Amino acid sequence: MPYPVLPTDLAQDIQRAGFYPQLVANVMGQQLGEREILSHYVHVETHFGYDDLHRHITVLVLAQGNVLAALHLNDLEDELDEGAARASVATEIIPLSKIGSCVVTTGYDHPQEYQPGQPPSEVTLVLSWAGGARLEFVPNLCDDPDCDADHGYMGTRVAEDLVLRIAGKADGQQAVDKALAFSRRLRDAILDNAS
Repeated sequence: MPYPVLPTDLAQDIQRAGFYPQLVANVMGQQLGEREILSHYVHVETHFGYDDLHRHITVLVLAQGNVLAALHLNDLEDELDEGAARASVATEIIPLSKIGSCVVTTGYDHPQEYQPGQPPSEVTLVLSWAGGARLEFVPNLCDDPDCDADHGYMGTRVAEDLVLRIAGKADGQQAVDKALAFSRRLRDAILDNAS
């Protein structure tokens, strides 16, 4: 069964990312169905290990019906089949009413030279909708500098289901600008949906 064709600008961004573009576009088309696409962002990350390389692509689409479609594709290596290429694709359709937090953090190079209207050099988008969290533990320290007792650990729970960091030095300034525009459009849609 053929799936809806994605709008040209989203299809081009997926193609430009160059990471299994036909698979990504087809799966996203399946998820969106006939919903009109209002805004999107495509992000590719590469992680280096000691002896391996892994790529990830995340596609976020703000769509008609007050939903956010999220797709994440991981590059896998099949150790049982002599390194045959494999990929896993996770998708989710999130009602905007379920998004509990949308944090946009911007970073600026040389802030002492900042001029009004200067774009940020990086953007981090953190979304929380399903209760996913990251736990951070640090040693619980004592105020007494001579104390050598074990005071256990303190933990902090940081809610997050999705974290994307887009840096101009790695991804290019155009990617930062697109991420910021998408983040603003998504935040506005979440706020409009809440009222």
